[in-house]
Amino acid sequence: MAFVAVYDANVLYPSTSRDVLIRVAQAGLVQAKWTDQILDETFRNLSKNRPDLDPKKLDRTRELMSGAIRDVLVKGHEPLIDILELPDPDDRHVLAAAIKAKAQVIVTSNLKDFPTDKLSVWDVQAVHPDAFIEAQVDLSPRLVYGVLTQIADSWESPPNAVVADVIDSLEREGLVASVAALRALT
Repeated sequence: MAFVAVYDANVLYPSTSRDVLIRVAQAGLVQAKWTDQILDETFRNLSKNRPDLDPKKLDRTRELMSGAIRDVLVKGHEPLIDILELPDPDDRHVLAAAIKAKAQVIVTSNLKDFPTDKLSVWDVQAVHPDAFIEAQVDLSPRLVYGVLTQIADSWESPPNAVVADVIDSLEREGLVASVAALRALT
Protein backbone atom coordinates (compact mmCIF):
# COMPACT_ATOMS: atom_id res chain seq x y z
CA MET A 1 0.00 0.00 0.00
CA ALA A 2 1.21 3.49 -0.88
CA PHE A 3 2.17 5.90 1.84
CA VAL A 4 -0.10 8.84 2.59
CA ALA A 5 0.82 12.43 1.75
CA VAL A 6 -1.15 15.60 2.37
CA TYR A 7 -0.61 18.12 -0.40
CA ASP A 8 -0.50 21.71 0.89
CA ALA A 9 -2.15 24.51 -1.12
CA ASN A 10 1.16 25.92 -2.31
CA VAL A 11 2.07 22.70 -4.15
CA LEU A 12 -1.34 22.52 -5.80
CA TYR A 13 -1.02 26.09 -7.10
CA PRO A 14 1.53 25.63 -9.94
CA SER A 15 -0.23 23.74 -12.72
CA THR A 16 2.48 21.35 -13.88
CA SER A 17 3.58 20.43 -10.36
CA ARG A 18 -0.08 19.88 -9.45
CA ASP A 19 -0.54 17.65 -12.47
CA VAL A 20 2.55 15.57 -11.62
CA LEU A 21 1.53 15.21 -7.97
CA ILE A 22 -2.00 14.15 -8.85
CA ARG A 23 -0.86 11.69 -11.50
CA VAL A 24 1.73 10.00 -9.26
CA ALA A 25 -1.14 9.46 -6.82
CA GLN A 26 -3.37 8.10 -9.59
CA ALA A 27 -0.54 5.74 -10.54
CA GLY A 28 -0.48 4.37 -6.99
CA LEU A 29 2.89 5.66 -5.79
CA VAL A 30 1.26 7.68 -3.02
CA GLN A 31 -2.18 8.13 -1.49
CA ALA A 32 -2.70 11.87 -1.87
CA LYS A 33 -4.91 13.79 0.55
CA TRP A 34 -6.18 17.34 0.90
CA THR A 35 -9.11 19.17 2.46
CA ASP A 36 -11.72 21.56 1.18
CA GLN A 37 -9.87 24.29 3.08
CA ILE A 38 -6.64 23.45 1.22
CA LEU A 39 -8.48 23.63 -2.10
CA ASP A 40 -10.20 26.87 -1.05
CA GLU A 41 -6.78 28.41 -0.39
CA THR A 42 -5.35 27.10 -3.66
CA PHE A 43 -8.14 28.46 -5.82
CA ARG A 44 -8.53 31.72 -3.87
CA ASN A 45 -4.84 32.43 -4.54
CA LEU A 46 -5.11 31.40 -8.19
CA SER A 47 -8.09 33.73 -8.66
CA LYS A 48 -6.31 36.58 -6.89
CA ASN A 49 -2.91 36.21 -8.57
CA ARG A 50 -4.09 35.13 -12.01
CA PRO A 51 -7.12 37.29 -12.93
CA ASP A 52 -6.50 36.23 -16.53
CA LEU A 53 -7.75 32.72 -15.72
CA ASP A 54 -11.40 32.05 -16.46
CA PRO A 55 -13.25 31.45 -13.15
CA LYS A 56 -15.35 28.74 -14.82
CA LYS A 57 -12.18 26.91 -15.86
CA LEU A 58 -10.83 27.19 -12.32
CA ASP A 59 -14.09 25.74 -11.00
CA ARG A 60 -13.79 22.93 -13.53
CA THR A 61 -10.18 22.27 -12.48
CA ARG A 62 -11.25 22.00 -8.86
CA GLU A 63 -14.06 19.65 -9.80
CA LEU A 64 -11.69 17.46 -11.82
CA MET A 65 -9.17 17.42 -8.96
CA SER A 66 -11.84 16.30 -6.52
CA GLY A 67 -12.73 13.38 -8.75
CA ALA A 68 -9.20 12.48 -9.83
CA ILE A 69 -8.14 10.49 -6.78
CA ARG A 70 -10.23 8.07 -4.76
CA ASP A 71 -10.69 9.03 -1.09
CA VAL A 72 -8.62 12.20 -1.48
CA LEU A 73 -10.71 14.44 0.77
CA VAL A 74 -9.90 14.50 4.49
CA LYS A 75 -12.86 15.28 6.73
CA GLY A 76 -13.29 15.39 10.49
CA HIS A 77 -9.89 16.94 11.19
CA GLU A 78 -11.28 20.25 12.44
CA PRO A 79 -11.37 19.34 16.18
CA LEU A 80 -7.59 18.85 16.09
CA ILE A 81 -6.79 22.32 14.76
CA ASP A 82 -7.01 24.22 18.05
CA ILE A 83 -4.67 21.86 19.93
CA LEU A 84 -1.85 22.16 17.39
CA GLU A 85 1.03 24.59 17.49
CA LEU A 86 2.83 25.82 14.38
CA PRO A 87 4.70 29.06 13.62
CA ASP A 88 1.80 30.13 11.41
CA PRO A 89 -1.52 29.28 13.10
CA ASP A 90 -3.20 29.41 9.67
CA ASP A 91 -1.30 26.21 8.72
CA ARG A 92 -2.62 24.12 11.61
CA HIS A 93 -5.46 22.78 9.46
CA VAL A 94 -2.88 21.12 7.18
CA LEU A 95 -1.22 19.30 10.08
CA ALA A 96 -4.65 18.39 11.46
CA ALA A 97 -5.53 16.83 8.10
CA ALA A 98 -2.25 14.91 8.08
CA ILE A 99 -2.92 13.54 11.57
CA LYS A 100 -6.50 12.57 10.71
CA ALA A 101 -5.40 10.91 7.43
CA LYS A 102 -2.49 9.14 9.17
CA ALA A 103 -0.19 10.74 6.62
CA GLN A 104 3.55 10.23 6.76
CA VAL A 105 4.31 13.47 4.93
CA ILE A 106 3.02 16.93 4.20
CA VAL A 107 4.23 18.06 0.78
CA THR A 108 4.76 21.81 1.07
CA SER A 109 7.00 24.56 -0.24
CA ASN A 110 6.84 26.28 3.15
CA LEU A 111 9.05 23.99 5.22
CA LYS A 112 9.70 26.72 7.80
CA ASP A 113 6.01 26.70 8.66
CA PHE A 114 6.17 22.99 9.53
CA PRO A 115 9.15 22.54 11.87
CA THR A 116 10.35 19.02 12.56
CA ASP A 117 9.91 19.31 16.33
CA LYS A 118 6.21 20.17 15.92
CA LEU A 119 5.55 17.41 13.36
CA SER A 120 7.62 14.55 14.76
CA VAL A 121 5.28 14.27 17.76
CA TRP A 122 2.65 13.17 15.24
CA ASP A 123 4.99 11.00 13.12
CA VAL A 124 4.62 13.43 10.23
CA GLN A 125 7.38 14.95 8.15
CA ALA A 126 7.31 18.04 5.93
CA VAL A 127 8.83 17.47 2.48
CA HIS A 128 9.49 20.02 -0.25
CA PRO A 129 7.75 19.14 -3.55
CA ASP A 130 11.14 19.04 -5.27
CA ALA A 131 12.43 16.35 -2.90
CA PHE A 132 9.07 14.56 -3.02
CA ILE A 133 9.04 14.29 -6.81
CA GLU A 134 12.71 13.30 -6.83
CA ALA A 135 11.88 10.49 -4.36
CA GLN A 136 9.10 9.30 -6.67
CA VAL A 137 11.63 9.14 -9.52
CA ASP A 138 13.93 7.06 -7.30
CA LEU A 139 11.07 4.73 -6.35
CA SER A 140 9.71 4.17 -9.82
CA PRO A 141 11.48 5.94 -12.69
CA ARG A 142 9.43 4.22 -15.41
CA LEU A 143 6.16 5.08 -13.77
CA VAL A 144 7.14 8.74 -13.33
CA TYR A 145 8.34 8.89 -16.93
CA GLY A 146 4.92 7.53 -17.92
CA VAL A 147 3.28 10.30 -15.88
CA LEU A 148 5.35 12.92 -17.72
CA THR A 149 4.39 11.35 -21.04
CA GLN A 150 0.69 11.46 -20.10
CA ILE A 151 1.00 15.13 -19.21
CA ALA A 152 2.80 15.98 -22.46
CA ASP A 153 0.17 14.09 -24.43
CA SER A 154 -2.63 16.02 -22.70
CA TRP A 155 -1.22 19.47 -23.48
CA GLU A 156 -2.71 21.42 -26.34
CA SER A 157 -0.14 24.18 -25.97
CA PRO A 158 2.49 23.71 -27.06
CA PRO A 159 1.13 21.36 -29.69
CA ASN A 160 3.01 18.08 -29.91
CA ALA A 161 4.50 18.60 -26.46
CA VAL A 162 7.13 16.13 -25.35
CA VAL A 163 8.43 15.09 -21.93
CA ALA A 164 11.18 17.72 -22.14
CA ASP A 165 8.48 20.43 -22.33
CA VAL A 166 6.92 19.14 -19.12
CA ILE A 167 10.31 19.08 -17.39
CA ASP A 168 11.02 22.63 -18.59
CA SER A 169 7.69 23.73 -17.11
CA LEU A 170 8.56 22.16 -13.76
CA GLU A 171 11.88 24.00 -13.84
CA ARG A 172 10.07 27.31 -14.45
CA GLU A 173 7.94 26.48 -11.40
CA GLY A 174 11.12 26.34 -9.31
CA LEU A 175 11.80 22.64 -9.03
CA VAL A 176 15.51 21.95 -9.43
CA ALA A 177 16.55 18.63 -7.89
CA SER A 178 13.59 16.74 -9.31
CA VAL A 179 14.18 18.32 -12.72
CA ALA A 180 17.73 16.94 -12.73
CA ALA A 181 16.39 13.49 -11.80
CA LEU A 182 13.68 13.75 -14.48
CA ARG A 183 16.15 14.85 -17.16
CA ALA A 184 18.18 11.74 -16.36
CA LEU A 185 15.15 9.67 -17.37
CA THR A 186 15.14 11.05 -20.92
